[in-house]
Amino acid sequence: MKLKKYFFKKVKSTNDTALRLINLGMQKGIILTEYQSKGRGQRNNKWISKKGNLFTSVFFDINKKISLKSIINLNILIIKKIISNKIESSITIKKPNDILIERKKVCGILQETIFKNGKKFLIVGIGINLINSPNIIKYKTTFLNNYSKKKISKIKLFNEIKFNYEKNMNYFRI
Repeated sequence: MKLKKYFFKKVKSTNDTALRLINLGMQKGIILTEYQSKGRGQRNNKWISKKGNLFTSVFFDINKKISLKSIINLNILIIKKIISNKIESSITIKKPNDILIERKKVCGILQETIFKNGKKFLIVGIGINLINSPNIIKYKTTFLNNYSKKKISKIKLFNEIKFNYEKNMNYFRI
């Protein structure tokens, strides 16, 4: 099942934009923006959106009975696999949904579900530090191109995320 692409120069949050699109009747899609002014992380934490990094959200309807644990595990596996194919360094997961390279955060995933017109929708916000990373006192961060032999293109990474969600969407409907 193909995801429609939505491109924006600037949004408050890609997850908020996905919510707005669902409320407008869109059934599925993937959003890419150059900048988020109010990116969100888990537990109302702010996601710092440095220019040049990847900010995307995928949204589609899912099985109403799928557990949050299953959703989290599927999302982390999809993104971890994509990142693993790009670098040789050690990748770990910081529960519930951060991806670390050499114990430094490179990616955060924010999952939200909503009900609209009798359907349950999943919104998956993905932030990947691609070309730079913020300085955060609480934990160390890094960026993906720091570990890659050749520069990773944001558009190619976005298209790979799109392809992998299209390929794995049925697992969210079991």
